[in-house]
Amino acid sequence: MAHEIIHPEGWAPAKGYANGVLTQDGQLFVGGQIGWTAAQVFEAKDFVGQMEQALRNILAVVEAAGGGAEHITRLTWYVTDKREYLARQREVGEAYRRVLGRHFPAMTMVVVAGLVEDKALVEIEATAVIPR
Repeated sequence: MAHEIIHPEGWAPAKGYANGVLTQDGQLFVGGQIGWTAAQVFEAKDFVGQMEQALRNILAVVEAAGGGAEHITRLTWYVTDKREYLARQREVGEAYRRVLGRHFPAMTMVVVAGLVEDKALVEIEATAVIPR
C-alpha cells in the first residue's frame, strides 16, 4: 500500500503539493498551512487571525486522517514578523487554545523574510501519529 494523500472534503484542490500524507504506520505529515480558508481565501488580515486559521487547517487535515489534536506531535512555525508575534503572545495563546486546547507538541519557530503567498503572515507545518 502506498502512502495515502489526505485532503479534507470541500477544500479547493492543492496544486503541486499535498495537504497531508499518511504513512502505513500512522505517521501523518501535514504540509505547511497558511491562514486562508478551505476556498483559499484570506479572511483574516492580521497575524493572530491567520495563525488561528492555519491551526484550524492543520486540525482539519489531522481529522480527515482519523485523528485529533492530541495526535499532533510536532509543529514548525514560519513567521514573517517576530516583533508582532512577541507583542501578541497573550492573543496567540488564546487562539492556540481555542483550536488545539492545552495540547502542546514539540515546536519550532523560524523567522523568515517572506512566504510564497504574499498575503500570508505565518505558515505552520505539522507531524501527527494517527492510531491504526
